[in-house]
Amino acid sequence: MKYKAILTVCLLWVVSTLQAQDYSAYYQNLPTKVAQATVPTFPANEVTITDFGAVGDGQTLCTEAFRKAISRLTKQGGGTVQVPAGVWLTGPIALKSNIRLNLAHGAIIYFSADKRLYIDQDGKSSRVDPCIRASKCKNIAITGHGIIDGNGAEWRPVKRSKVSDVEWKGFIERLGGVEQTEKGLWYPWNHKAGYANIADTPEKQEGMRNDLFRPTDCENIFLQGVTFQNAPRFHVHPCYSSNIIIDGITVRCPWNAQNGDGIDLSDCHRALIVNSTVDVGDDGICMKSGGEKKGLPWGCEDILITNNTVFHAHGGFVIGSEDIGGMHRLVVRNNQFSGTDTGLRFKSAIGRGGVTGDVFISDIFMSDITNESIIFECDYANRPAGGAAQGPQKDSPLVPHFQDIHIDRVVCHGAKVGIKASGVEGMDCVKDIYISNSSITYWKTAQDINTATAKLTLQNVKLQKEGEQK
Repeated sequence: MKYKAILTVCLLWVVSTLQAQDYSAYYQNLPTKVAQATVPTFPANEVTITDFGAVGDGQTLCTEAFRKAISRLTKQGGGTVQVPAGVWLTGPIALKSNIRLNLAHGAIIYFSADKRLYIDQDGKSSRVDPCIRASKCKNIAITGHGIIDGNGAEWRPVKRSKVSDVEWKGFIERLGGVEQTEKGLWYPWNHKAGYANIADTPEKQEGMRNDLFRPTDCENIFLQGVTFQNAPRFHVHPCYSSNIIIDGITVRCPWNAQNGDGIDLSDCHRALIVNSTVDVGDDGICMKSGGEKKGLPWGCEDILITNNTVFHAHGGFVIGSEDIGGMHRLVVRNNQFSGTDTGLRFKSAIGRGGVTGDVFISDIFMSDITNESIIFECDYANRPAGGAAQGPQKDSPLVPHFQDIHIDRVVCHGAKVGIKASGVEGMDCVKDIYISNSSITYWKTAQDINTATAKLTLQNVKLQKEGEQK
């Protein structure tokens, strides 16, 4: 009885500590009013996956143990699923309302290479189930100090131009797969270990891959401390969701991982991304808006992104390429980008566009930027592996309007191009863009701005060529 009393006190302390975290300090002195995100609450109930037969040996499939643990807590009104140290091999995990997944230090959730486990049982999706998913849930969390590994090499195509001879041979030696020499691609197909294909061509199977963590139509999401790595596609991808806090997570994958986005918010409202580190193969921290979904809000609104670090990525902070629902009341400040392809990237195209407003970006510190420090582009073309570029839709009403964007106090050393911008002739796509009090060191071109299609106001912006320092 004494042990149970102590355990109850400990559980209450854990839950109250989670609930007591106050993020209001991040919302002080903002340049525009942003609705504050808050931490969800969870009941003090707790189970451990080993109670349901899970074995952390990296060989025993634990899918059913995760399902049973979540089901048990759901019947009790919710609580925490503890994942102790070990390597927990599993198929997809479906979170439910009021469920917190907590990973101990040394805990690795490793997703199985058996693609059959991920096939959508409802038959409503052209993609497989995400590794971790939630749908129409309230109060979900993933916390702790462990690792969630999507085993993405089992899904992703590889471009020959992006790997060394040693790496290329390594894929073939370990996984088998199929080379398409004429396209310069390798696909994880006809798996050497005997895992079955789930489509009739490698291209179709590649098109089925999905995200590592994807909550959809959810409210009150909390991520803290955990590492998300090696996604089949995107890593952390909330969609049509609200009240989101992402604090102190690490997101990582190989620099050349196809579609390896880090943190993407799609049509999300009221979110905070803070103290996190991203090092990925595609966009780093990205805001997206696809198409209108009946009965749900769309576009990204009331987003605060601060105190983050992005290493490799196609862009440190990105809007697009889909921004159909628009972006409003976004504040991005005090972030550092080192080694990204571009720094601040605003990309869209006719057929993908929407309207931005009240976007404030400040105190951004960058180094070793491969291409542009700041770029606005309205002719973005998606380039799927092995497929033709998917360019703008000529007659679509969905025209991008990058406007009312304020960029202040950017320091960048080592970009190929300082500032680049172009819109669409006759459509006023890039206007009311203000860049001020910034210092950019470039090595090739200071500005590449199409003044006929892009209206930028620069005030106290110092563009200096590398090697010409005073």
